[in-house]
Amino acid sequence: MTRTLALLERLIAFPTVSQASNLDLIDWAQDLLATAGFTVTRLPSPCGTKAGLHARIGPAVPGGICLSGHTDVVPTEGQAWTRPAFTLTQEGARVFGRGTTDMKGFVASALALAERIGQVALQQPLTLVLSYDEEIGCVGLHKMLPALIPLLGAPRLVIVGEPTAMQMATGHKGKVSLQVTCRGEAGHSALAPNFLNAIHVASEFIAGTRSLQETLAQGAQDPAFDIPYTTLHIGKIHGGRALNIVPDLVTLEMEFRHLAVTPATKVLDAIRSLGRRIEAEQGRSDLIDITQTGAYPGLNQHLGPDSIACVAALLEGAEPRHVAFGTEAGYFAQIGLETVVIGPGDMASDGHKPDEGLDLAQLAACDRMMTRIEAQLSGDG
Repeated sequence: MTRTLALLERLIAFPTVSQASNLDLIDWAQDLLATAGFTVTRLPSPCGTKAGLHARIGPAVPGGICLSGHTDVVPTEGQAWTRPAFTLTQEGARVFGRGTTDMKGFVASALALAERIGQVALQQPLTLVLSYDEEIGCVGLHKMLPALIPLLGAPRLVIVGEPTAMQMATGHKGKVSLQVTCRGEAGHSALAPNFLNAIHVASEFIAGTRSLQETLAQGAQDPAFDIPYTTLHIGKIHGGRALNIVPDLVTLEMEFRHLAVTPATKVLDAIRSLGRRIEAEQGRSDLIDITQTGAYPGLNQHLGPDSIACVAALLEGAEPRHVAFGTEAGYFAQIGLETVVIGPGDMASDGHKPDEGLDLAQLAACDRMMTRIEAQLSGDG
């Protein structure tokens, strides 16, 4: 695990928060992979300040395994860190630093495999995909897909390395994010009853979403999830200019996370219908605008017997599970690739938290999986 830790130390030192460029990390990773013998394709973002990578080694035949991870991390501002966020710190059986669990630990293990696999005679190819802007709604991989799909070919299995405590996850909910604009009429607060208060409009909308949540909670269920139904969440609200001015504008930011059996369009239609109902009650048609700001697909993977056998061998047995958080895995599944989520660490205990850390035992388990991947691809496993 010495080399994996050295690579993880280097990865953590790149402060690739989603608001910043990841190009320094990508330059470094591209050089490492090319030196190891991979054919590397750089996939720049439309704005040019970020990039992803596709790297492949081995014979030009169908099959093989694709390892996928994102390079961005969530910000540290406003969090009470007691250790340096962008310096890998080891204390006992854990290492600390932003991204150790989510998800540079997996990336480091994959790069350690990449460095040594060039010395092996492979019978099937190994592919690595590194993305950007996963933490703001999986938008980077979505932008990469048009160029990425022709490069991917037909790997028999894609492993997305989000933290699952090295258990196999085959399902998670999809997500849609929205901005809701509620309008009213500005006026002097002394004459408040004469004007439509945008906060009152927003309050009616919020109350409506709570009722909609109750309806969804009684609808379609998937017991594989801790919360087995589609959920709604309003995370931000902004409105009002001064205490003595009736507010004419309120903005809400909200999301819903939907089961695979509950199409996103069905939930979105219900939210839009709520907006129209409130407008009808006020006798207006210009009070509420609902704009979709992001989305990613859920994962509901039913693996074939070959993939089940492959994963079972990599993990020494594996029971499928679902995770609460979203990943890029849904995009790979959407294009017809059998996809699982397996990675070191625990999202609930470490993901997005101050003093984010990773148990070294988890990293060692990930390295063992990489060794088994090497054996499978070389025909020894």
